[in-house]
Amino acid sequence: MHDPSPPPRELPEPRPARFRWAWWLLAYASLGVGIVGVFVPGLPTTVFILVAAYAASRGSERLHRHLVTHPRFGPMIHDWHLHRAVSRRAKWAATWTMLFSAVILLALMRWTGSHRWWMVALPMACMAVVGAWLWMRPEPPRSD
Repeated sequence: MHDPSPPPRELPEPRPARFRWAWWLLAYASLGVGIVGVFVPGLPTTVFILVAAYAASRGSERLHRHLVTHPRFGPMIHDWHLHRAVSRRAKWAATWTMLFSAVILLALMRWTGSHRWWMVALPMACMAVVGAWLWMRPEPPRSD
């Protein structure tokens, strides 16, 4: 029977040693922001973890190995790497988090009496664009 899934993507070629430190720095900075995003509403986690995994694949074999074998992040990285896919559960989690963040922004604007509507509209527009992009991503194939 024919396997409908696309062939696995190869890991990027290692960069020359002179750029390795930059990839290492980007990987750890992205991981740090992604971890903060777990606790701060409106700050995404998934995107930063994916960037950290990509950068680590070029700058830190140890961090890359840790991320792809991590029980929470590993499957997400695997799905993105093989299929450019995001699970439905992750999509819903991101959507609810962005909606909650939008409500907080609106409440703060009302509570502070700020009339600078663009300070709320801009992050809400960004969240709407990210949400639309996220829901247009395919879901990973089922592993029955």
